Amino acid sequence: MNDLHNSEIQLIEDTSPLVGTVVAVQANYYWVRLDAPGSELTTPSAPSAPSALLCTRRARLKKLGQQVMVGDRVVIEEPDWAGGRGAIGEVLPRQSQLDRPAIANAQQILLVFALAEPDLDPYQLSKFLVKAESTGLEICLCLNKSDLLSAQQINSWRDRLNKWGYQPLFISVHQGFGVDRVSQRLQAKITVIAGPSGVGKSSLINMLIPEAGLRVGEVSGKLLRGRHTTRHVELFELPTGGLLADTPGFNQPDLDCTPEELASYFPEAKQRLAVASCQFSDCLHRDEPNCVVRGDWERYQHYLDLLEEAIADREQLARQANPESNLKLKTKRGKSQYEPKLETKKYRRQSRRTQQQSLQELYREAEE
Repeated sequence: MNDLHNSEIQLIEDTSPLVGTVVAVQANYYWVRLDAPGSELTTPSAPSAPSALLCTRRARLKKLGQQVMVGDRVVIEEPDWAGGRGAIGEVLPRQSQLDRPAIANAQQILLVFALAEPDLDPYQLSKFLVKAESTGLEICLCLNKSDLLSAQQINSWRDRLNKWGYQPLFISVHQGFGVDRVSQRLQAKITVIAGPSGVGKSSLINMLIPEAGLRVGEVSGKLLRGRHTTRHVELFELPTGGLLADTPGFNQPDLDCTPEELASYFPEAKQRLAVASCQFSDCLHRDEPNCVVRGDWERYQHYLDLLEEAIADREQLARQANPESNLKLKTKRGKSQYEPKLETKKYRRQSRRTQQQSLQELYREAEE
């Protein structure tokens, strides 16, 4: 009787969904880390079951146009435990999605900047913060190389950034202090790391995940390609729990928001709009009367500069969408500029064939 009961339990376990998280994508292969036993959707109990499988995508998903991204929660079908392979049969609903970098289910952005070498540029930091705010994810601002500044300078930056609406973490990867606080902020979350070049992102990753190099080599070998053949997003498992997304190329933020949305990505502006309203519902907070956002706050000039970029981008998109626009882009000596279009029918030269046909018609009319 007990043996029958145990076999029924084993049958239930074996028929449960095999679920995992996509941690790397390259070409048509997906490296999927399987859920550990005890999670909400557990894996089948197999004595020699690997912790990850190299998977392909089912043809039906391709026909449906279902993309599989790093960070996706997926269901694996027909696993080959001996060969360490499987097939993705279903992509579970996403909680969030980023297009650049392409990653699903991220929960926060770890924005890393350096206080010195190179010196922190407030406007560049603003651009990264606006980009991060536009994703709707939590933001953890981390300032590296704080050992190169005095305590007074650090306190000055802390007060300044608090007025911006952020509580930064001051760390030094070189001396190893403050990294434990970063690790605590990353626990049990999928985090995207971003920031400009030369601020210590790679060093921070290596300190947070000492085994990162080993896992990179393992994944690259399984995918049968060199790591640097194609730049791609990868998720690294943190020793304290959670996943960290290394995003190559995510060091130059592009501003892809409308002028009307921009103010909502500045905490200072959001705070003002939370307690009062502008006179006009479509206020861009420049020179409109009775604007509650316009005023004496440090990043207001940053807002105006980024607003001009957003307006210019929208105008360019409008010109591209309207082929009959009265402007055209011309390039002279390597410089591009827009010039007025000439009226097409009035100034277009007739082809020789059209001219000959017109002459033949004139001859016929003369003969008649």
